[in-house]
Amino acid sequence: MNKKHSGMLVAFLTLLLVIAVVSLIGWIVLKPDPVVLQGQAEAKEVRVSGKVPGRIEKFLTAEGKFVSKGDTLVILSSPEIDAKLMQATSAEEAANAQNLKAKKGARAEQIAGACELWQKAEVGVSLAKKTFDRVQNMFNDGVVPAQKRDEADANYQAAIATAKAAKSQYDMAVNGAEQEDKMAAAALVSRAKGAVSEVEAYKAETMLVAPISGEVSDIFPEEGELVGSGAPVMNIVDLTDTWFVFNIREDQLANIRMASEFTGTLPAIGNKSVKLRVNYIKAMASYATFKPTKNNGGFDVKTFEVHAVPVTPLEEVRPGMSILVDYKQFEKKFQRNRAKS
Repeated sequence: MNKKHSGMLVAFLTLLLVIAVVSLIGWIVLKPDPVVLQGQAEAKEVRVSGKVPGRIEKFLTAEGKFVSKGDTLVILSSPEIDAKLMQATSAEEAANAQNLKAKKGARAEQIAGACELWQKAEVGVSLAKKTFDRVQNMFNDGVVPAQKRDEADANYQAAIATAKAAKSQYDMAVNGAEQEDKMAAAALVSRAKGAVSEVEAYKAETMLVAPISGEVSDIFPEEGELVGSGAPVMNIVDLTDTWFVFNIREDQLANIRMASEFTGTLPAIGNKSVKLRVNYIKAMASYATFKPTKNNGGFDVKTFEVHAVPVTPLEEVRPGMSILVDYKQFEKKFQRNRAKS
């Protein structure tokens, strides 16, 4: 009987051990996998392009090089702009000459000639006056008829009119152009200067400079290639302005809030742990929506794009690096906040 009870006890313990082992294996096999969110590092990127078309004459930097804001990166060749600048400069010189002429007035020789004609006309007036006086006296004495007196008077009046006209020509030569003509000449100068400034501004665009400080990530054309207006020439990445992007389903979004902080690991930097803060949440387009396979009990699950920035600056992070985040930390933090409230 003792042997029988001992055998049953061993069998029972063996059964319990088998049940425990099977349960442990089942728990391990059927245990849900931990939810890990994977994101990607991104950085501020600026595209360098020119306003004017031209041919790439020379690159002053290369991919992977660091450039400072204001550094000259590319030199473009544009003969058309050089020709337009020459035309605008010539037009400005012509306008300046016209303006100077309007301000200066007539030449000294023209003024002297007008003065001589005026003096000649005055002499004619004096002679016509004397002639008229003699004829008038003879008319008073009855020596000459009235016709002769009228002719002498007409010659005298004509000489006066001629002298006045000569005086006006002399005054015009001395005074120069009219005020309106001077204003028009000055306006032409301003217009010509504006045209020169415009072409010089386009000329400056043939020297492409760095809009920000950063690293040259891509150079698209080769030297000698023709690029159009606004065509991208290169990209500059600011590695000091980085963030991480996650695509999260809305059923996982309940525990994620704006300004919430969490921790992630960077496999590319030896699983380095970084602390991040959420600063952007926005629904993605319809192509990122999960459709239910069955109509009963299912609904469309949208995907949200979440951005998170490092709490402290990261110097080793580069665009494209992956980051892994354990989703359980969101659940734990949400439960703690809920318990406090």
